[in-house]
Amino acid sequence: MTERYVAALDQGTTSTRCMIFDRHGRLVSMAQREHHQFFSHPGWVEHDAAEIWAIVSRIIPDALRKAGIDPAQIAALGIANQRETTVVWDRITGKPLHRAIVWQDTRTSHLVAELAATVDHADVMHRAGAPLANYFSGPRLKWLLDSSPALRARAEDGTALFGTMDSWLVWNLTGGPEGGIHITDATNASRTMLMNLETLCWDPVLLDTFGVPRTMLPEIRPSMGDFGSTVAPVAGIPIRGVIGDQQAALIGQTALRAGDAKCTFGTGSFLVLNTGTDLVRSQRGLISTVAYTATGENPVYALEGANPAAGALVDWFRKNIGGLRSSAEIETLASAVSDCGGCYVVPAFSGLLAPHWVTTAQGVVVGLTSYVTREHLARAVLQATAFQTRDLVEAMNADARDAGTLAQARFLAVDGAMTANNLLMQMVADLTDIPVVRPMMAETVALGAAYSAGLASGYWADKAVLHRNWKKAAEWQPQLDGLRRGEELTRWGQAVRLAAEWGRLTAD
Repeated sequence: MTERYVAALDQGTTSTRCMIFDRHGRLVSMAQREHHQFFSHPGWVEHDAAEIWAIVSRIIPDALRKAGIDPAQIAALGIANQRETTVVWDRITGKPLHRAIVWQDTRTSHLVAELAATVDHADVMHRAGAPLANYFSGPRLKWLLDSSPALRARAEDGTALFGTMDSWLVWNLTGGPEGGIHITDATNASRTMLMNLETLCWDPVLLDTFGVPRTMLPEIRPSMGDFGSTVAPVAGIPIRGVIGDQQAALIGQTALRAGDAKCTFGTGSFLVLNTGTDLVRSQRGLISTVAYTATGENPVYALEGANPAAGALVDWFRKNIGGLRSSAEIETLASAVSDCGGCYVVPAFSGLLAPHWVTTAQGVVVGLTSYVTREHLARAVLQATAFQTRDLVEAMNADARDAGTLAQARFLAVDGAMTANNLLMQMVADLTDIPVVRPMMAETVALGAAYSAGLASGYWADKAVLHRNWKKAAEWQPQLDGLRRGEELTRWGQAVRLAAEWGRLTAD
């Protein structure tokens, strides 16, 4: 019998990968290409959606060729994607009408501040599950439509289409201008601030708040379900999973029970807690979101907190401060000293997100003295990610206690490229005061997309099979003295307040 496989597209912030997995969740082949980043103004971050589609058109055949298999051997394709990134394109020509505005972009900070003064913030948060912030797609889409009356007119007549990156890719994969399907799933829709978390439908009040015509929005479907079949770059592959990248990582970690938590360390770091079928509304600045949906099943929800500058902070240090040949070298540099020399880095490149939500905050480096060296600064860069993870774990556990039905995190399952940094992982364990565990398969975003498609297509019989595939590769136990931890957290809190205050001063 011919062996069959599941393919996954992992469309990320800096690159796109096609990965093929076997029944044991083992990687069979991978093709990957980076795309350009555009920084045309301070705080602006953009991608060329057409470039990303061109990359996808190359890497799917590349991955099949490397695996030595035929497209007919792919039982299903799953797609995971950067979530809040906003794409608008022409239904007739298939061409993007603006560069994609990336989730890290802060151009809508002033727009959000103006909206906050006129709308019922509590009602928006109840409907969307998130505070009014520039992190989400809704404000970006409003900015685009307000900036161009011609674009708004095309949106209203249905000529201009909107989607997060998943919608753009599925539309092109299924035919583009020649019959492409305009759809998304509930996890991506929940990141727009336009979907009602309870009904999982576009919310008319939220659409009115942001001035978004319903005619330009995709259909919302279950994350594990039918998204048509590919027409290009190869024909006939069933698309059976579409899911936001961090929700995909939750599935890839098999964190499928209420109380399971994972943290992905990539360009940003993202902590997600599975809350089961309970929609838990955070009282501490976390985002209530959809973990995943499956055809015929109740939706599964999650709490999430995001730090937009984890790997991005290391890249900044490498390019502008450290003179390192690769980001991985920062571990060696930081390990040359035993502490940060009293220096703290708050990387508010995109403002402060959960649990603080000060979108006008700006990055600061505090505690600089003549004693501080490049090595101390490198260690402070790594420790910033660990501190932010601690802030999120603390908020998550407190919300879990308030909910009364969820176990607090007993350990933190981690994944992503930065988990290869052993010093960082030890810092995370020390500051969160819980064990940190890394699986054998670190590429859990792509694996979660594959699992989603495989479950929907029947390639995997049930979720129990996925649990059996998970294998531990490494574990870090907390080693930091409690008194020292408390002192460090106090100083970090003071540095965060300085970043928020500096943002307020420069905004005035």
